[in-house]
Order: sequence, then structure tokens, then C-alpha cells
Amino acid sequence: MIKLGEYNTLYILRETDPGLYLGDSDGNELLLPHKYKPENFEVGDEIQVFVYLDNEERPIATTLEPYLTLNTFGYLHCSDVNKYGAFMDWGLEKQLFVPFKEQARPMKQGNWYIVYLYLDDKTNRLVGSSKTNKYVSNDNLDLEKFQAVEIMVTHITEKGANAIINGKYKGLIYLEDIFEDIRTGDRLTAYVSKIREDNKVDLVLQPPGYRSIEPNANFVLDELKAAGGFLPLHDKTDPETIKNEMGMSKKSFKKAIGSLYKDKQIIIKEDGIELV
Repeated sequence: MIKLGEYNTLYILRETDPGLYLGDSDGNELLLPHKYKPENFEVGDEIQVFVYLDNEERPIATTLEPYLTLNTFGYLHCSDVNKYGAFMDWGLEKQLFVPFKEQARPMKQGNWYIVYLYLDDKTNRLVGSSKTNKYVSNDNLDLEKFQAVEIMVTHITEKGANAIINGKYKGLIYLEDIFEDIRTGDRLTAYVSKIREDNKVDLVLQPPGYRSIEPNANFVLDELKAAGGFLPLHDKTDPETIKNEMGMSKKSFKKAIGSLYKDKQIIIKEDGIELV
């Protein structure tokens, strides 16, 4: 079965003027236009292609890689808006349609939006939606504390960065736990720091607790070496200075230098830390 909105591994059946005809084991066929055919191929070869609908709503194959696939989220640029809805650049020739009813707020040409790709049951067309809350839910969480997860940052507020976790759940990175420049649309590895009673999920970008001591210690060690063996930072340094200079909280920094001091790799002085 050939699946719309997904990557399919198909067989090359024959070459024609329009391109290569591909098929599956069930006898389904579709066209891969000449401009996407591989340089070297033989009839019978397997090929991985993405399948979507062309301008005449016919399934067609491409070797281009879209910015999102079926039932996933992407950060897309709005190329056009007309009386029917918005059209998003998703990396393919035909743009992705987002009808007005699927827009969380009216889309504007030139802006960027988090969009979910789904298959419309009534029309069998691939459609986008910026009403992302419909497609994420924390009702049945399958997460654990300290678990590493993949996130997409959806928007940043006074509290922090809101994110979609593993394409399924909602989470938040509090502002005080952000020590690097992150923006809407960023895809990052994060860690579950807390799961609250109401199933809200707190995230951090560094392994939480004791798990972060060694990586941070290694980072501080590398920075020390790069600085020639001395950094004018210590456990009395202002937290904002540590955040700006090292990209971590003062608490994480103190754990890191404590670990290095215990291992006798540094000396902690009144004016900074020094390599042994």
C-alpha cells in the first residue's frame, strides 16, 4: 500500500517520457518525474520516495525531502494567502494548504508558523493546521523523570519556552533554566525534570540533577584549557555573569567546579579557578 504524506520504499517498474513509474507489491503505481530520477538505476531497483498529491490531486513521488511528514509538526513559512486559506512552503513544489478553519489565528504572508500535517478523511488530501493543541495531549503521559526527549519549541512567553515533546505532549522550559539562545521552531534534545500532579511537564536542556555534573565539569575543563588555565569565575561570582560567560546556572557551575576540585583537577582561588 502506498501511503500519502510518508516515505515509501517502492520498485522501479519502467521508464517513460514523463518519468519513472514506481510500484508496490500490491500492484499500485505512481509517477516519479524525470527531474527526480536517480543518475543510475535499473528496472526492479528499490527507491525511497516521498508521496503527496500533485496539482491535479494525483499521488506523485518525489526524492525531495519535505520539512514535515504525516502526523508530525514543522515550522513553515507562509508563502501566500488567498480567499481559500494560506499556503505554506514545506520543501516541495506544491505548497501545503492550511484552510482558514485550521488557523489558530489568521495567517499572514511572510510569517512563520508551527504547522501539523494531517490527512483529511473527507477529501483524502494532505492538509496543514496551526491549531496544534488539537494534536498534543498530556492525558496519557508515557514519560519518566530524567528521560531524554526530542522537542520542538512552539512559542516563548514570560514564563519560558513552550515545547512539543516527542511530537505528542506539551512541556515548558522555565526561563531561569534557559542558558542558551533558543527560538520558535528549534528542534532540541531536552530532559524531563518534573512531572506535576496535573500532568504538566517541566523540561530542562541539560541533564537534571547529579546527571549533569560530569558533562558540565567537562565543559568547564575545556573552557579553562581554552582560556590558558585560568577563569575569573568562582562560587561567589554573580549568577548573571556565570550565565553569560558559561551558559549555565550558578548552581550547575558550582556543582561542576566542586566535582573538578574533588578530582584535584582545579584550584579554587579568591579571584577564580585554575587548572592544576
